[in-house]
Amino acid sequence: MSEPRADEPGRVALPRTGIGVDVHAYAADPAPGAVLHLAGLAWPGERPLEGHSDADVAAHAAADALLSAAGIGDLGSNFGTSEPQWRGAAGAVLLAEAARRVREAGFVIGNVAVQVIGNRPRLGPRRAEAVAALSAAAGAPVSVSATTTDGLGLTGRGEGVAAIATALIVSAS
Repeated sequence: MSEPRADEPGRVALPRTGIGVDVHAYAADPAPGAVLHLAGLAWPGERPLEGHSDADVAAHAAADALLSAAGIGDLGSNFGTSEPQWRGAAGAVLLAEAARRVREAGFVIGNVAVQVIGNRPRLGPRRAEAVAALSAAAGAPVSVSATTTDGLGLTGRGEGVAAIATALIVSAS
């Protein structure tokens, strides 16, 4: 079924939404000098996450939500471990590339909302920086929030960090 075109009489292009989720465990044996990357920011002094790229769960969930909304796959099908060029890539780079692909597919990005789930790091003091970094990468407004799971699950036990995101896009035609 083709997308409704806004210029067709009596038709309005409806927005599309996507949901993205990403979870990474803390590195069991981090390399000396390894740094946690979260929400497009480096967090020196925090235990890093393990992953094929930089394991930035916030940026990854945002990218996943955008790709899902556009119907062009998900994070794994676009930037999977079988793609060596994405090894060690910054989450902001993956988010920028996902946003580019969404626009190339004929969509305008309305906004993305990301919620980080974990005990550490404390996102609140750097929320404005995170919003700026992710919004710059997406080329669209990105809101960032955080919560804990009150000691439940892998995030509550301090084994890793998760993020869930939603994206709103509209057909450009």
